[in-house]
Amino acid sequence: MDRKVLDNSVFDRSRRFYEAEVKPMIHEKFPEAEARIAVGIAGEGSDCFGYDDCMSRDHDFGTGVCLWLTDEDYKKYGNLLSILYNEFVNKHDSNLTERLMERRGVMTIHSFYSNILNIDCDTEHAIITDDDWRRLDHNCLATAVNGEVFRDELGKFTAYRQALLDYYPDTIWKERIDMELHLFSQAMQVNYARSMTRKDIVAAEMCRAQGINSAMQLFFLLHRTYPPYYKWTFKRMEEIEEAGDISELIAKLAGIYLDRSKWEGLPYVADRLNLKDEAVSLTERIATRIATLMEEIGLCKYIDPYLERYVGKLL
Repeated sequence: MDRKVLDNSVFDRSRRFYEAEVKPMIHEKFPEAEARIAVGIAGEGSDCFGYDDCMSRDHDFGTGVCLWLTDEDYKKYGNLLSILYNEFVNKHDSNLTERLMERRGVMTIHSFYSNILNIDCDTEHAIITDDDWRRLDHNCLATAVNGEVFRDELGKFTAYRQALLDYYPDTIWKERIDMELHLFSQAMQVNYARSMTRKDIVAAEMCRAQGINSAMQLFFLLHRTYPPYYKWTFKRMEEIEEAGDISELIAKLAGIYLDRSKWEGLPYVADRLNLKDEAVSLTERIATRIATLMEEIGLCKYIDPYLERYVGKLL
Protein backbone atom coordinates (compact mmCIF):
# COMPACT_ATOMS: atom_id res chain seq x y z
CA MET A 1 0.00 0.00 0.00
CA ASP A 2 1.27 3.46 -0.88
CA ARG A 3 2.64 5.19 2.24
CA LYS A 4 1.46 8.62 1.08
CA VAL A 5 -2.11 7.42 0.95
CA LEU A 6 -1.79 6.37 4.57
CA ASP A 7 -0.13 9.68 5.44
CA ASN A 8 -2.98 11.73 4.04
CA SER A 9 -5.66 9.55 5.62
CA VAL A 10 -4.27 10.11 9.13
CA PHE A 11 -4.56 13.89 8.94
CA ASP A 12 -7.70 13.90 6.81
CA ARG A 13 -9.49 11.49 9.13
CA SER A 14 -8.53 13.53 12.18
CA ARG A 15 -9.66 16.75 10.52
CA ARG A 16 -12.99 15.18 9.53
CA PHE A 17 -13.47 13.92 13.08
CA TYR A 18 -12.83 17.41 14.40
CA GLU A 19 -15.14 19.12 11.91
CA ALA A 20 -17.99 16.61 12.32
CA GLU A 21 -17.82 15.82 16.03
CA VAL A 22 -15.57 18.03 18.13
CA LYS A 23 -16.08 21.44 16.53
CA PRO A 24 -19.90 21.42 16.85
CA MET A 25 -19.59 20.32 20.49
CA ILE A 26 -17.20 23.17 21.29
CA HIS A 27 -19.42 25.64 19.43
CA GLU A 28 -22.44 24.54 21.46
CA LYS A 29 -20.89 24.01 24.90
CA PHE A 30 -18.01 26.52 24.92
CA PRO A 31 -18.94 29.38 22.53
CA GLU A 32 -16.91 31.92 24.50
CA ALA A 33 -13.76 29.74 24.22
CA GLU A 34 -14.18 28.49 20.67
CA ALA A 35 -11.73 30.98 19.16
CA ARG A 36 -9.24 30.42 21.97
CA ILE A 37 -8.75 26.67 21.50
CA ALA A 38 -5.99 25.59 19.12
CA VAL A 39 -6.69 22.31 17.34
CA GLY A 40 -4.57 19.90 15.33
CA ILE A 41 -2.62 16.68 15.46
CA ALA A 42 1.03 16.85 16.51
CA GLY A 43 3.51 15.37 18.93
CA GLU A 44 4.47 11.79 19.69
CA GLY A 45 3.64 8.97 17.32
CA SER A 46 4.60 7.88 13.81
CA ASP A 47 1.28 9.16 12.50
CA CYS A 48 2.23 12.75 13.38
CA PHE A 49 5.24 12.41 11.09
CA GLY A 50 3.11 10.93 8.32
CA TYR A 51 4.98 7.64 8.68
CA ASP A 52 2.21 5.40 9.96
CA ASP A 53 1.89 2.28 7.84
CA CYS A 54 0.10 -1.05 8.06
CA MET A 55 2.83 -2.50 10.29
CA SER A 56 2.68 0.29 12.87
CA ARG A 57 -1.10 0.24 13.13
CA ASP A 58 -0.97 -2.63 15.60
CA HIS A 59 -0.40 -0.21 18.50
CA ASP A 60 -1.32 3.34 19.58
CA PHE A 61 -3.37 3.94 16.45
CA GLY A 62 -6.72 5.64 16.16
CA THR A 63 -8.66 8.79 15.44
CA GLY A 64 -8.29 11.88 17.57
CA VAL A 65 -7.13 15.46 17.76
CA CYS A 66 -5.20 17.65 20.16
CA LEU A 67 -6.99 20.55 21.82
CA TRP A 68 -4.42 23.06 23.13
CA LEU A 69 -5.44 25.63 25.76
CA THR A 70 -3.62 28.32 27.70
CA ASP A 71 -3.13 27.57 31.40
CA GLU A 72 -5.85 30.09 32.27
CA ASP A 73 -8.38 28.63 29.85
CA TYR A 74 -7.57 25.10 30.98
CA LYS A 75 -8.53 26.05 34.53
CA LYS A 76 -11.88 27.35 33.25
CA TYR A 77 -12.79 24.75 30.64
CA GLY A 78 -10.28 21.89 30.75
CA ASN A 79 -12.06 19.33 32.91
CA LEU A 80 -15.48 19.56 31.25
CA LEU A 81 -13.98 19.82 27.78
CA SER A 82 -11.94 16.66 28.45
CA ILE A 83 -15.02 14.74 29.60
CA LEU A 84 -17.05 15.72 26.55
CA TYR A 85 -14.17 15.13 24.14
CA ASN A 86 -13.50 11.66 25.56
CA GLU A 87 -17.17 10.77 25.18
CA PHE A 88 -17.00 11.57 21.47
CA VAL A 89 -13.72 9.69 21.04
CA ASN A 90 -14.97 6.55 22.80
CA LYS A 91 -18.15 6.61 20.72
CA HIS A 92 -16.07 6.89 17.56
CA ASP A 93 -13.35 4.40 18.52
CA SER A 94 -13.68 2.30 21.67
CA ASN A 95 -10.34 0.50 21.24
CA LEU A 96 -7.97 3.42 21.83
CA THR A 97 -4.97 2.69 24.02
CA GLU A 98 -4.30 4.66 27.17
CA ARG A 99 -1.06 5.98 25.69
CA LEU A 100 -2.81 7.30 22.58
CA MET A 101 -5.45 8.94 24.76
CA GLU A 102 -2.62 10.74 26.59
CA ARG A 103 -1.17 11.94 23.28
CA ARG A 104 -4.48 13.38 22.07
CA GLY A 105 -7.30 15.30 23.69
CA VAL A 106 -7.29 18.36 25.93
CA MET A 107 -3.97 19.71 27.21
CA THR A 108 -2.26 23.00 27.89
CA ILE A 109 0.07 24.58 25.36
CA HIS A 110 2.70 24.76 28.09
CA SER A 111 2.46 21.08 29.01
CA PHE A 112 2.54 19.95 25.37
CA TYR A 113 5.85 21.64 24.59
CA SER A 114 7.40 21.23 28.06
CA ASN A 115 6.72 17.48 28.23
CA ILE A 116 8.14 16.87 24.77
CA LEU A 117 11.25 19.04 25.13
CA ASN A 118 11.82 18.25 28.80
CA ILE A 119 12.25 21.91 29.85
CA ASP A 120 9.95 24.56 31.30
CA CYS A 121 8.89 26.28 28.06
CA ASP A 122 7.89 29.95 28.08
CA THR A 123 4.89 29.47 25.82
CA GLU A 124 3.20 32.61 27.15
CA HIS A 125 5.79 34.87 25.51
CA ALA A 126 7.08 32.39 22.89
CA ILE A 127 10.65 32.99 24.06
CA ILE A 128 13.43 30.40 23.86
CA THR A 129 16.62 31.47 25.60
CA ASP A 130 20.08 30.14 24.74
CA ASP A 131 19.97 28.22 28.02
CA ASP A 132 16.67 26.65 26.93
CA TRP A 133 18.21 25.62 23.62
CA ARG A 134 21.12 23.98 25.41
CA ARG A 135 18.98 22.11 27.94
CA LEU A 136 16.07 20.91 25.79
CA ASP A 137 15.92 17.40 24.34
CA HIS A 138 17.32 17.90 20.84
CA ASN A 139 16.08 14.46 19.79
CA CYS A 140 12.50 15.63 20.30
CA LEU A 141 12.51 18.94 18.44
CA ALA A 142 10.98 17.39 15.33
CA THR A 143 8.28 15.84 17.52
CA ALA A 144 7.40 19.30 18.86
CA VAL A 145 6.81 20.77 15.39
CA ASN A 146 5.43 17.88 13.32
CA GLY A 147 1.86 17.23 12.22
CA GLU A 148 -0.72 19.84 11.29
CA VAL A 149 -2.44 22.70 13.09
CA PHE A 150 -6.08 22.95 11.99
CA ARG A 151 -6.92 26.22 13.72
CA ASP A 152 -5.33 28.68 16.14
CA GLU A 153 -7.00 32.07 16.16
CA LEU A 154 -5.42 32.95 19.49
CA GLY A 155 -1.98 32.27 18.05
CA LYS A 156 -0.29 31.13 21.28
CA PHE A 157 0.33 27.56 20.18
CA THR A 158 1.55 28.58 16.74
CA ALA A 159 3.82 31.32 18.11
CA TYR A 160 5.95 28.87 20.11
CA ARG A 161 5.86 26.37 17.26
CA GLN A 162 7.21 29.06 14.93
CA ALA A 163 9.94 29.98 17.42
CA LEU A 164 11.13 26.37 17.21
CA LEU A 165 10.73 26.22 13.43
CA ASP A 166 12.91 29.33 13.10
CA TYR A 167 15.69 26.94 14.13
CA TYR A 168 18.69 27.22 16.43
CA PRO A 169 20.35 30.59 17.03
CA ASP A 170 23.68 30.70 15.20
CA THR A 171 25.77 30.19 18.34
CA ILE A 172 23.78 27.14 19.44
CA TRP A 173 23.78 25.75 15.90
CA LYS A 174 27.58 25.86 15.75
CA GLU A 175 27.86 24.34 19.22
CA ARG A 176 25.70 21.45 18.08
CA ILE A 177 27.77 20.97 14.92
CA ASP A 178 30.99 21.09 16.94
CA MET A 179 29.72 18.38 19.27
CA GLU A 180 28.68 16.02 16.47
CA LEU A 181 31.91 16.60 14.55
CA HIS A 182 33.82 15.59 17.66
CA LEU A 183 31.64 12.56 18.34
CA PHE A 184 31.93 11.33 14.74
CA SER A 185 35.67 11.81 14.60
CA GLN A 186 36.27 10.35 18.05
CA ALA A 187 34.19 7.27 17.30
CA MET A 188 35.11 6.41 13.70
CA GLN A 189 38.38 8.23 13.03
CA VAL A 190 40.11 7.37 16.32
CA ASN A 191 38.47 4.77 18.54
CA TYR A 192 37.27 2.44 15.77
CA ALA A 193 40.85 1.74 14.69
CA ARG A 194 41.95 1.29 18.30
CA SER A 195 39.11 -1.15 18.95
CA MET A 196 39.82 -3.21 15.86
CA THR A 197 43.55 -3.29 16.67
CA ARG A 198 42.64 -4.62 20.13
CA LYS A 199 40.26 -7.14 18.47
CA ASP A 200 37.40 -5.64 20.53
CA ILE A 201 34.56 -6.08 18.05
CA VAL A 202 31.90 -4.96 20.54
CA ALA A 203 33.61 -1.61 21.06
CA ALA A 204 34.08 -1.31 17.29
CA GLU A 205 30.35 -1.87 16.74
CA MET A 206 29.58 0.82 19.30
CA CYS A 207 31.92 3.17 17.42
CA ARG A 208 30.11 2.41 14.19
CA ALA A 209 26.70 3.11 15.76
CA GLN A 210 27.91 6.42 17.20
CA GLY A 211 29.53 7.40 13.92
CA ILE A 212 26.40 6.68 11.90
CA ASN A 213 24.24 8.64 14.32
CA SER A 214 26.58 11.64 14.35
CA ALA A 215 26.87 11.63 10.56
CA MET A 216 23.08 11.79 10.26
CA GLN A 217 22.84 14.47 12.94
CA LEU A 218 25.42 16.54 11.04
CA PHE A 219 23.47 16.11 7.82
CA PHE A 220 20.33 17.53 9.42
CA LEU A 221 22.22 20.32 11.18
CA LEU A 222 23.86 21.40 7.94
CA HIS A 223 20.45 21.37 6.25
CA ARG A 224 18.93 23.35 9.16
CA THR A 225 16.13 20.92 9.85
CA TYR A 226 15.26 18.68 12.78
CA PRO A 227 15.52 14.89 12.38
CA PRO A 228 12.63 12.73 13.57
CA TYR A 229 13.27 10.20 16.30
CA TYR A 230 15.84 7.51 15.60
CA LYS A 231 13.78 4.87 13.80
CA TRP A 232 12.74 7.41 11.14
CA THR A 233 15.96 9.47 10.96
CA PHE A 234 17.50 7.64 8.02
CA LYS A 235 14.18 7.47 6.18
CA ARG A 236 13.76 11.24 6.46
CA MET A 237 17.37 11.78 5.41
CA GLU A 238 16.80 9.80 2.22
CA GLU A 239 13.68 11.86 1.50
CA ILE A 240 15.39 15.25 1.68
CA GLU A 241 18.82 14.44 0.25
CA GLU A 242 18.73 15.27 -3.45
CA ALA A 243 21.95 13.58 -4.53
CA GLY A 244 21.62 10.70 -2.09
CA ASP A 245 25.37 10.23 -1.75
CA ILE A 246 25.74 10.61 2.03
CA SER A 247 22.73 8.42 2.79
CA GLU A 248 24.05 5.79 0.39
CA LEU A 249 27.44 5.77 2.12
CA ILE A 250 25.79 5.56 5.55
CA ALA A 251 23.66 2.63 4.42
CA LYS A 252 26.80 0.86 3.22
CA LEU A 253 28.63 1.55 6.48
CA ALA A 254 25.66 0.17 8.42
CA GLY A 255 25.49 -2.99 6.32
CA ILE A 256 29.06 -4.19 6.02
CA TYR A 257 30.69 -6.92 8.08
CA LEU A 258 33.41 -5.63 10.40
CA ASP A 259 36.34 -7.77 9.32
CA ARG A 260 38.97 -8.28 12.03
CA SER A 261 41.25 -10.05 9.56
CA LYS A 262 41.99 -6.69 7.93
CA TRP A 263 43.77 -5.68 11.13
CA GLU A 264 45.85 -8.82 11.73
CA GLY A 265 49.48 -7.97 12.53
CA LEU A 266 48.96 -4.23 12.26
CA PRO A 267 50.19 -2.07 15.15
CA TYR A 268 48.11 0.97 16.02
CA VAL A 269 49.46 4.15 14.43
CA ALA A 270 47.41 7.26 15.15
CA ASP A 271 47.81 8.99 11.79
CA ARG A 272 47.68 5.92 9.54
CA LEU A 273 44.47 4.92 7.78
CA ASN A 274 43.90 1.21 7.27
CA LEU A 275 41.99 1.53 3.99
CA LYS A 276 41.95 -2.27 3.62
CA ASP A 277 39.02 -2.07 6.07
CA GLU A 278 35.94 -0.94 4.14
CA ALA A 279 34.54 0.72 7.26
CA VAL A 280 37.55 3.05 7.32
CA SER A 281 37.29 3.97 3.64
CA LEU A 282 33.55 4.60 3.95
CA THR A 283 34.16 6.72 7.04
CA GLU A 284 36.62 8.92 5.15
CA ARG A 285 34.21 9.31 2.23
CA ILE A 286 31.39 10.30 4.60
CA ALA A 287 33.68 12.75 6.40
CA THR A 288 34.76 14.30 3.09
CA ARG A 289 31.13 14.82 2.06
CA ILE A 290 30.32 16.42 5.43
CA ALA A 291 33.33 18.73 5.11
CA THR A 292 32.25 19.59 1.57
CA LEU A 293 28.77 20.49 2.82
CA MET A 294 30.29 22.76 5.46
CA GLU A 295 32.45 24.46 2.85
CA GLU A 296 29.46 24.92 0.52
CA ILE A 297 27.43 26.75 3.17
CA GLY A 298 30.35 28.88 4.32
CA LEU A 299 31.21 27.23 7.64
CA CYS A 300 34.79 26.58 6.59
CA LYS A 301 37.23 27.61 3.85
CA TYR A 302 38.85 24.24 3.20
CA ILE A 303 37.90 20.57 2.98
CA ASP A 304 39.60 18.27 5.48
CA PRO A 305 38.27 14.74 6.02
CA TYR A 306 39.59 14.66 9.58
CA LEU A 307 36.59 16.35 11.15
CA GLU A 308 38.12 16.95 14.57
CA ARG A 309 40.20 19.74 13.00
CA TYR A 310 37.06 21.84 12.54
CA VAL A 311 35.97 21.73 16.16
CA GLY A 312 35.97 25.21 17.62
CA LYS A 313 37.00 26.75 14.28
CA LEU A 314 33.74 27.11 12.37
CA LEU A 315 33.31 30.47 10.61
